[in-house]
Parts: sequence; C-alpha cells; structure tokens
Amino acid sequence: MNFSNQELITVFLLTTFAGLATGIGGMIAYFMKQSNTKMLTFSLGFSGGVMVYISLVELFNDSKSSLIATQGESWGSWIALIAFFGGIALAALIDYLIPEDENPHEARGPEDIVDSSSGEFSSTKRIKRSGILFALAIGIHNFPEGIATFAAGLDSLTLGTSIALAVAVHNIPEGMAVSVPLFYGTGSRKKALFYTFLSGLAEPIGALIAMVFLLPFLSPTLLAILFSAVAGIMVFISFDELLPMAERWGHHHISILGIIAGMLIMALVLI
Repeated sequence: MNFSNQELITVFLLTTFAGLATGIGGMIAYFMKQSNTKMLTFSLGFSGGVMVYISLVELFNDSKSSLIATQGESWGSWIALIAFFGGIALAALIDYLIPEDENPHEARGPEDIVDSSSGEFSSTKRIKRSGILFALAIGIHNFPEGIATFAAGLDSLTLGTSIALAVAVHNIPEGMAVSVPLFYGTGSRKKALFYTFLSGLAEPIGALIAMVFLLPFLSPTLLAILFSAVAGIMVFISFDELLPMAERWGHHHISILGIIAGMLIMALVLI
C-alpha cells in the first residue's frame, strides 16, 4: 500500500497532538484552584463512548469485512476475532506488568488529586510514589495508542482525527494525575511538566515505529488485522480506565450522558 508524504505527515501530527494532550493536563493542574469534576466526568465518559463506538462499529466491522473478502468467511471471521481479543490481551498484559501504585490505568478519583476539604491539590497519598516511574508507566500505556491513531489515520483521516481527539481527551486528566506527584517528588514545576510532556511523546514514537517497521509490509490484510487488534486495545482502555475513572468522580448520570453523547457524535460523524 502506497501513501504520500503529506498523508504520513498529517497522520503523524495527529498522533503527536493526542500524545501532547498529556502535557496539557499537566499545565492545567497548576492553574486550577478547584477541579471541575462534572466537566471531567462528562469528558471521560464522552471519550469512552467515542472509543467503544469506533472500535465495535467501525474498526472491528471494517476489519472483519476486509478479512472475509481476502481469506474467506470462516478464516476471515476467526482472524478478526483472534486479533481483537489479542489486542485486549496485549493491553491487559501491559496493565498487569505495571505495579498498581504507578499504574495510570488504575481508576483515579478526586481523593487522589484534590483535597476535599480545601479544594487544593493533595499530595498526602501520592507523594510516596516515584513520579518518574509514574510518567514512564504513562508512556508505556500511550505507546499502543499511538499505533492505533496512526493505523486508523492511514485508512481514513476522519477516523484517525476522531480517535486522536478521543485519546487526547483521556490524556488530559492522566497528565493532571502525573504532574502533581512529579511536582511534589522533584520540587520543580518545570521538571514535572517536562516529564509529563515526555511521557506523552510515547504516542508519536509508537506512530514512528509503526511507520518504519509496519509500513513497508503493510497490506490490506495486515491493516485489517491491525484494526481488529487496535479495536481490542481501545475497548480495554475504555472499560479499564475511562469509564471507571468517570464513575469515581461521583457523577454517575453525567458519565452516562457523556458516553451516549460520544457514541451519538461518532455515529453522525461516520455517516
């Protein structure tokens, strides 16, 4: 499959934007006196709804149809299914290998970021954690997201943009959760922001590796397999991180509205 330099650069910039949203979350943490928990809840639910809808309705279905066309109905269906659950297994393995205290995908609630009595950002539970290791954990999780955004963007710029926006939305609160312990751990806001931005660069690095190693071998069949795997990764991220995190901010119905709104917007965009 041949792609122009303009297409590759555009998709790479989309992935970079999604990754750098982690750093934006780090900056927001220092300008907010109180956390707008309702907005965070809606945003996380919205991002989860976008990811789930794209994964199950668009990516997996397109992958299965493409594989059935090239491999036959039985083999094509099995390959799509194996790739999908393989993506889930990969995301779960990464999640399992990172210690719980440093794992950014362990659901975070307001008690982890904001002191409920003062509204100020609290360090009492997180200051004992290693900030740099926490940033590294974020980077490891962001890596497959970069591949996902890049692969989707190659097939459809609209789809790639939608995934990049969903990933960016969920990276912002992650950046907030990373920068606070880094600040208290290092005593420097500049270092905290630097390492937070650095962790987000794992996404364009993932895209770059995909471009260097996958692009020369990319075929319709390989792209379809990659789409199924990416769908599995995104479904796992949604159910493991985004939706539990949205619930823990204490606004159940707002998170549900966010999920439905994310699905509805994506349905309209894809049409």
